[in-house]
Amino acid sequence: MREVVPTIGGRLNQLLTADGLELLDLPLIERLESYLSLILRWNSKINLTAVRDEEGILSRHFVESIACARILPAGIHTLLDFGSGAGFPGIPIALCRPEIEVTLAESQSKKAAFLQEAVRLLDVTAKVFPGRAEALPETFDCVVLRAVDRMPQATQAAARRVGPHGWLALMTTTRNLNELQEAAGGTFSWSPAPRLPGGEDRLLALAQRVRLQT
Repeated sequence: MREVVPTIGGRLNQLLTADGLELLDLPLIERLESYLSLILRWNSKINLTAVRDEEGILSRHFVESIACARILPAGIHTLLDFGSGAGFPGIPIALCRPEIEVTLAESQSKKAAFLQEAVRLLDVTAKVFPGRAEALPETFDCVVLRAVDRMPQATQAAARRVGPHGWLALMTTTRNLNELQEAAGGTFSWSPAPRLPGGEDRLLALAQRVRLQT
């Protein structure tokens, strides 16, 4: 008997189920499949992500970003993906949480062009800022960081873009958590960090601003 190979959406739901996460519905799966296809096409020309195979992108990037989208608190209306790269976690957040207006900040021009194409193709509530996130004049209800260069310095800059009573969300590891909490400064109150899929030490560190910046 010939082995039945799961579709991309089927494989993604298998990975989510294995991590105890809810299944995706068909319309969302179809949009995520389109997003993956776009990543694979562009990744053959520019270095969007170091993980280049379909399975690795699903297990490393998609599942973790979907988990992040589901963990973020209710009441967030605007979100900044600080150093978006290939759009993780910002685009999955925009797809899974359509009530959130997402800004994808990316300073590398080729990656910013990819993000513009992804936003157009997927028709998500998101906009692309083709520059350094530090240059944005506004603040946001939530700022999220994942796998950016010089993470402690980026955390300091990201904290300044969090509005009053807003949230800072750091996708990081247990060994780096204390350093990043210190980098964020003393105006935040940290919640217990839930585990993220993809490894025992991966977590989402969430902090709410409780005092104004000085």
